[in-house]
Amino acid sequence: MKALLTAASVALSLLASSALADQIVDTSKLNQDLITTKDDKKYTIATVVKVDGIAWFDRMRDGVEQFKSDTGHDVWMVGPSQADAAAQVQLIENLIAQGVDAITVVPFSVEAVEPVLKKARDRGIVVISHEASNLTNTDYDLEAFDNLAYGANLMKELGKYTGGKGKYVTTVGSLTSKSQMEWIDGAVAYQKEHFPDMEMVGDRLETYDDAATDYTKLKEAMTAYPDITGILGAPMPTSAGAGRLIAEGGLKDKVFFSGTGLPSVAGEYLANGDIQYIQFWDPAVAGYAMNMLAVAALEGKGDQIKAGLNLGLAGYESLTAPEADRPNLLYGAGWVGVTSENMDQYDF
Repeated sequence: MKALLTAASVALSLLASSALADQIVDTSKLNQDLITTKDDKKYTIATVVKVDGIAWFDRMRDGVEQFKSDTGHDVWMVGPSQADAAAQVQLIENLIAQGVDAITVVPFSVEAVEPVLKKARDRGIVVISHEASNLTNTDYDLEAFDNLAYGANLMKELGKYTGGKGKYVTTVGSLTSKSQMEWIDGAVAYQKEHFPDMEMVGDRLETYDDAATDYTKLKEAMTAYPDITGILGAPMPTSAGAGRLIAEGGLKDKVFFSGTGLPSVAGEYLANGDIQYIQFWDPAVAGYAMNMLAVAALEGKGDQIKAGLNLGLAGYESLTAPEADRPNLLYGAGWVGVTSENMDQYDF
């Protein structure tokens, strides 16, 4: 009997280890108290992203679906097929009509979603946002890190490769995306202080989170400014668009790249040396974290959602609220930097 119990214990341990290994998001230290509901109540929560069908938000869907599997809440993710503010607004209108309990959102245009999110909140729907530090109509905005510091680090890396000299161009998914605009603000400020011999040329290129648009607009910029030596990309697809441009144009070791990216998207260009550095946070963890805050808010645990909160997720162990007049604007800490030397450590 003792042998059978021992064997059963080992089998259960192996199953548990296997389950943990299969998890996209590491929840081994999760703050379970935060998402425990009264009478095991289940909520309907929709995550609305900028655009569906790109690697970044495919990864976020993994985190959202894991949250559903882990908790039993009825949660799902939707997004327009193309980065389009009006289409995203319509999706939110549809969710309001459905009467969901909460909406977590990564806005394409903060200004565009303000009215519809106000409507949602007026109807008692909890709103949690991400990459939207200037959004007014949200219960809580959760950022992965300080935006200016994120951008400054991108420029720090770009300057290493350009030797701190030369002209560079920048991209954003949308000119109304405050988070990405702040990344560029942080990058430019760092450049002016640390690399005075570098110069940003042209306006920030708006590329609608689309690699083909990145490619086209960067090619136009290179035509207008043929002596560009650096590209700094805020949106994830720029890593692929810039990599393709550099590879096809024979610009390797002449034009350098630093920006947001994922190994699954930019790995080929990293490995070949067409681009040098990508930086990211895990969108799967962000998706999971937003849904945690949604449940906590629905359960009336607002007194816990503040500076110092530990979600028990990597990068969100001690949230900060640096703006005294906006205690609902919360920041995590940390990002991942990837080059050809460590890209094999990441499978997404």
